[in-house]
Amino acid sequence: MVDRWLVETDLSDKWDFYTRANVGEVFPDPVAPLTFSYISRDGGPGPSENGFRRAYIRFGSHSPEEFPDDECLFLGVTGGYCYLNASAMRLLGHRAPGMTAADIDAAFFGDAPGVPPFEPVEGDDRPDLTEKMQQTIQWIFTATDLPQVRAHEELVNGLRRDRPDLSQMSDREIVDRGYEFFDTYFEDLFAEHLFITACSTVPMGVITGVCEAIGRPEDTLKLIAGLGDVESAAPSMAMWDLGRVAADSDALNAIFDAGISDLEERLRAAGDDPDVSKYVRMYDDCLVDFGSRGPNEWEQRCPTWETDPNLALAAIDRMRLSDDSRSPFDNNAERAGERERLGAEIAALLEGDPETQGQFVAALHAATIFMPGRERTKTNCVKLIQEGRMGSHELGRRRASAGHFHHHTDFAFLTREELEVEADDPGTFTAELRDREALFNEVAGLQEPFLFTGGRPDMSQYPPRSVEDVEPLAAGEAIVGAGGCPGVVRGIARVVLDSQDPTALAPGDILVAPITDPSWTPLFVPAEGVVVDVGAPLSHAIIVSRELGIPCVVSATDATKKIPDGALIEVDGTTGVVTVVETP
Repeated sequence: MVDRWLVETDLSDKWDFYTRANVGEVFPDPVAPLTFSYISRDGGPGPSENGFRRAYIRFGSHSPEEFPDDECLFLGVTGGYCYLNASAMRLLGHRAPGMTAADIDAAFFGDAPGVPPFEPVEGDDRPDLTEKMQQTIQWIFTATDLPQVRAHEELVNGLRRDRPDLSQMSDREIVDRGYEFFDTYFEDLFAEHLFITACSTVPMGVITGVCEAIGRPEDTLKLIAGLGDVESAAPSMAMWDLGRVAADSDALNAIFDAGISDLEERLRAAGDDPDVSKYVRMYDDCLVDFGSRGPNEWEQRCPTWETDPNLALAAIDRMRLSDDSRSPFDNNAERAGERERLGAEIAALLEGDPETQGQFVAALHAATIFMPGRERTKTNCVKLIQEGRMGSHELGRRRASAGHFHHHTDFAFLTREELEVEADDPGTFTAELRDREALFNEVAGLQEPFLFTGGRPDMSQYPPRSVEDVEPLAAGEAIVGAGGCPGVVRGIARVVLDSQDPTALAPGDILVAPITDPSWTPLFVPAEGVVVDVGAPLSHAIIVSRELGIPCVVSATDATKKIPDGALIEVDGTTGVVTVVETP
């Protein structure tokens, strides 16, 4: 049994509660050696860790002297996987005015089992930091725009626009270009993402508290739906338009009906047809804007819509087959209207308490700034990573063509220093790469713990993923998760384990997925509803489902194993209950 992966960090003895919550959406696979350079440098803090520290100091929840100089704290890698330090995040809730550590748990864990209670210790109470956070919160409630976020967006869009012809660059030029961008920009972009993410919890907490106080907790999610300008939902909107164009063209329908395999090549080969020519231009524009999206998009070895365009075309094909009633634009507008109506209604109920009313109205406005801002800052990071990915894939294809790599993505199994050596001396690591790939696959076949406390888990005791024995639900039985987007729908359950192959999902089906990153979100559009094994109120599955108006349940533990594929199920996105109505 495997007892160690190639890369790992020290873990904190002081703050020893670690979790895969949220970070599992960012790094669902074992951390590859090249990716490790995002997190750590020589085993100590790297750009990602430093980004966390800067963000939390800026927010006011922590002070610099709390962080050790020589070890990673916020991010830990053990047993092959990346973990967030939940102890450090809980302190934000414990120290923030009007919040508790339980609020952080609710945002990140939902109803996940096994979450230990928060027990404050000496040093956790910091009135000076509480006062500093109060100032941050006042700014959150009065901010009207996020100019730094917009500036970062212009920066990464400019890098994409000015990308040179990589095929004409030398191996070393490609590697140096990727690291120049990463070393120059990543920490700043990531720190901004984490700061805005922390800010987004504030309006969410106020809205939740008010709705619970007036006995209407079911309205919480409705009040943060249909916000508009959410980057994670934007690709779905663009792809919907492409799906409509395809659905209205006989020529395009014929090409799509022939199957997804080699679809892009067939579209480009049929460019003499005016419908197809127009479509290809729209599609190319879409790839420029959203080509960085894909499964596991923070990991350079994984494909994106730009490196493997058929991934995007497969999702567009599902939308092509949908009718106009599934328009994400119409659903978003409907959610926005409901949000505005409920906001005015609840504000009127609070007229007898002007202070609470003022906080509530300010929180509603802040949600429209910071929740879309969180998604935009994440996209900025992903677009920067894409520039490194495109160069790495170009280098990898050269090595694979020469027989030095087994697969063009083998570059990911090299450390940063080794990749620089490989750029100058091709084939240096050819034999070793085979062993590393085999070890990676072995680690990926193990089930890592979702959370742990009290020290590093024994990796040699991780169970194989394939031997988990879960009894499927029978007709009339239900699984309970957390409501993500309100609404009650029925449909045929389609268990989809890989966003790269959505062909089993037909319009009107219920998408049942293990975890969702933005590569999954276009599949929400043709779906009647969404059920996800893990997730919480700030997970991307919920954020996007709210924008698209798709009833959603997350934190439905083992849903992909318990819900039979092909069963008729009912999804209640308000209560979080998923019921099997009929088995296949």
